[in-house]
Amino acid sequence: MSVTERSAGAVGRGARAEGADRHSGRPEAGAPIKRGATVWLTGLPSAGKTTIAYALAERLRGEGHRVEVLDGDEIREFLSSGLGFSREDRDTNVQRIGFVSELLASNGVKVLVPVIAPYADSREAVRKRHQTEGTAYLEVHVATPVDVCAERDVKGLYAKQAAGAIKGLTGVDDPYEAPDSPDLRIETHQQGVQESAAALRSLLGERGLA
Repeated sequence: MSVTERSAGAVGRGARAEGADRHSGRPEAGAPIKRGATVWLTGLPSAGKTTIAYALAERLRGEGHRVEVLDGDEIREFLSSGLGFSREDRDTNVQRIGFVSELLASNGVKVLVPVIAPYADSREAVRKRHQTEGTAYLEVHVATPVDVCAERDVKGLYAKQAAGAIKGLTGVDDPYEAPDSPDLRIETHQQGVQESAAALRSLLGERGLA
């Protein structure tokens, strides 16, 4: 398997202009026309999703794109604070994020979503929402092996699970359904953050999104 793999799947039909009024979708006078898109980075805890998202966001902002990163921890705190980690609650969380990301993307924003989203049917529902609205959507699998993630253990979750302090850790004692055909697969144990962000930036260019 190569370090990055791309599928040839088409993205959505197009989105409103960058510089558009967020509510009306009408472009401001003199605003450049740029397509919005949602880029969903799925993968195990400590896979490197958020790090890549922020690296890409910095690059895109430097090019003049409007960018938002929907960080999973922040969403849990401010949008989904009442939800737990059952399958139903995880799906509800993903659908909420999918709604917000499509709304932003349809108004010309590049929306980067570094969120685990462990279930394939939840991710597919988000993709279909974007397709129905004609909004571009890319699924990126940050395919870091669980043993590498456990070594990184950025938030200490793997150590807590091993000690019996927590249960339901995705990829260890709770399911993670890896994408079969993502738009891009990134193996962070074989390449660095900037190389990973560059691969994703190249995909956006190939799809006419940046």
